[in-house]
Amino acid sequence: MAAAMLGAAMSRRVPVVDVQSGNLAELWPGMLLALRSAAFVAVDTELSGLGARKALLSPCIEERYRAVCSAARTRSVLSLGIACFRQLPGKPEHTYLCQVYNLTLLCTEEYVVEPQSVQFLVQHGFDFNKQYSQGIPYHKGNDKGNETQSQSVRTFFLELIRARKPLVLHNGLIDLVFLYQCFYAHLPDNLGTFTADLSEMFPAGIYDTKYASEFETRFVASYLEYAFKKCKRENCKLRDSGSQHLTIEFCNYPENMSHYIDYRHCSLEEASSVGGANNVPVCEKFSAYGWCPNGVKCPQSHNIDLIIDEDDKLLEKRKKRKHKWKRRKNAEEPAKVLEEESSGKDMEIAQNGEEGPPPKQSCYEAAAEAEEMTPNDDDWPLEEENSTATAPAASSDTSTRPRWEEDLGGAGEPADMSPSAKGNASDSDQVEGKAELPSGAASASPQTEAACAAGKQKEAQELPSQGGIHRAGFDAFMTGYIMAYVWMLKKRKSTDGSTEPWCPDCHNKLYLSGKSVPLQIVKSSFSKSSKAHSRKMKLAWDST
Repeated sequence: MAAAMLGAAMSRRVPVVDVQSGNLAELWPGMLLALRSAAFVAVDTELSGLGARKALLSPCIEERYRAVCSAARTRSVLSLGIACFRQLPGKPEHTYLCQVYNLTLLCTEEYVVEPQSVQFLVQHGFDFNKQYSQGIPYHKGNDKGNETQSQSVRTFFLELIRARKPLVLHNGLIDLVFLYQCFYAHLPDNLGTFTADLSEMFPAGIYDTKYASEFETRFVASYLEYAFKKCKRENCKLRDSGSQHLTIEFCNYPENMSHYIDYRHCSLEEASSVGGANNVPVCEKFSAYGWCPNGVKCPQSHNIDLIIDEDDKLLEKRKKRKHKWKRRKNAEEPAKVLEEESSGKDMEIAQNGEEGPPPKQSCYEAAAEAEEMTPNDDDWPLEEENSTATAPAASSDTSTRPRWEEDLGGAGEPADMSPSAKGNASDSDQVEGKAELPSGAASASPQTEAACAAGKQKEAQELPSQGGIHRAGFDAFMTGYIMAYVWMLKKRKSTDGSTEPWCPDCHNKLYLSGKSVPLQIVKSSFSKSSKAHSRKMKLAWDST
């Protein structure tokens, strides 16, 4: 009875374990167990900057890769989010136990911190005092001596490779470059060698939820928080109709861990939308990109639920107008039909409607605006949505027990508590302004229900643009949730009994901003693995 009541009370919160230098040794066994028992692992990062945005959008992919490498060598990872999804036996097929960790990190070498990145992170609750006082130290590039037996973030990354699990990211090229440089080895000079190394590091495959959201689920927008809430909303519809749906369980952590468990607000079980309760107009730029140059000072709404509501209404209106146009076309005289077809007016109305926000901008339009928009590391329009894109061809613990179960399908999260859009330009839509704080970002004490209610009331009185809190851990959770949902949809439609590779339509395909084809993670016959990678892999398997 007590356990049931606990589940009901906590059904809106996602526990994130905050990992710092002071508790890493204590949490280490549980973190390794979560990695090794997971069906797949989702990863996200917070960065100190990305450098020149223009170079990151270069039409030449090699040039783009070199720009990201330059950023990874001069900037650093401030926090690392890990979400481990373990399939639960004896329960419905798509039921997972999710353990989320947020590692606060501190690079021991000199690195660049971009002012706009600091401003963005501070606005979204990142605690730099905590990072500098409690961050887990690490160095970049190649190993310094035998580090494989130490309890460090570099060793943890090596354990991720040893686990041979599918790796899930959102708009993951920048994440992968930073992970390689910061926790693995010096980056190779060319992209072909880099992708060859990645294909050997993660043989179970790399999956990009930005790619999946745009080319598989065909969402109007694909920045992280939008895709996450859209998946929750659709999953809730499946649950309510009695269809197969995604279910997530979390751990009931013991009392002695409570002081570093951060519970992120997330209405996973609700399907309600904001409806007409909010009269504040939606910020069109935020709606399209998941990022706004005015940030929290924007007078317009950044509420993702409201944005999805408007998109759904507009889509329904377009469908009705198109249907009406077709009926009228079939009923009218041929001459008049020809006249209307030549003018194209009715068709334009049928497709676009007369009211509502403009269609989401494509990634090409986004690239054109990139110079005007200078968001922070994680939130900038590098990943602009391409609503008309066609499916692209590939281019070259812990001692805790399940606590509560929820059908992550709700869409009614309040703007103040919801994770801010992650459209990371870097590792995700907007250079990841990561959303909620999971296991180790910089915020931290669990909120009570009363505190949550008070926060909502206060938020209602503040600027409507103030949205969620970006955290690497919670962003990793959202990323993993999207992939689990996409995988469930694919399995429902698939007639093939084979399970290899894990999600074939998204296997080893990384989203590329401004491109209609993804970057494929393969080792070509013209590329060799780097020497640093070969030495690292030998060391990894020899030391097991």
